[in-house]
Amino acid sequence: MKRVLIIGANSYIGQKLHEYITNNCSNSIVTMLVSASDGSWKKVDFKGYDTVIHLAAIVHKKENKKMKELYDKVNHRLAVKVAKLAKNSGVKQFIFMSTAAVYGKITGYITKDTIPQPTTYYGISKLAAENDIQGLQGENFKVTIIRPPLVYGDGCKGNYAKLKKAANYFFIFPDIHNKRSVVNINKLNQFITQTILDNLVGIHFPQDDEFFDTCKAVVDERKAINKNTILIPGFIFAFIINRINILRKIFGDFYYLSE
Repeated sequence: MKRVLIIGANSYIGQKLHEYITNNCSNSIVTMLVSASDGSWKKVDFKGYDTVIHLAAIVHKKENKKMKELYDKVNHRLAVKVAKLAKNSGVKQFIFMSTAAVYGKITGYITKDTIPQPTTYYGISKLAAENDIQGLQGENFKVTIIRPPLVYGDGCKGNYAKLKKAANYFFIFPDIHNKRSVVNINKLNQFITQTILDNLVGIHFPQDDEFFDTCKAVVDERKAINKNTILIPGFIFAFIINRINILRKIFGDFYYLSE
């Protein structure tokens, strides 16, 4: 029986992971879910835990210079503080949930050899945490970094959910097909669970077997609610899309070439 401490009680992944392990792996893993934002994690004795999973982070906020310090405080310094406590308490494995944002790319593909070059405070703070936490690794303290792409699933409030909601109004849509890495919350939970059981180390990139296609997703979503979609040739929109970053993110390719 492995004892696992999950830090991030207010996070979508934290809640779903705790629920998944409780329902599917209760005879091999026992979890405790605590919050970072209210300081609850400080009251927990880390001794006796085999694995600590750090999920707490500032994310999905509009960035400005005033937010820089907050991103560094929560996403970087807090994560390192927790990792150091885990190591000093005899925890054998530390899993840090990072992000594809460390690469700084809007479009393109990523391989295991792609060098991270974050461009946002979110990505910068996550990469800084990665580097410092990996520096703590030793024979008795294994570090696992997970850089998931866009996460989706029941109850998720991220960009995937926003697109599905917006699809109600897209009766006209560009006929542009792309490839984007995404990961369903169930698949991510399965991967994290296996990471715990197998004591995996290193940097990992879990994703769905099939890439996400923005146009196909919108058309399928509208079909599900009995609405047709008029597709307009993509070249008509190409000039605009290539010059506006948010549109490049929506319609461009962005994927992990392989795990």
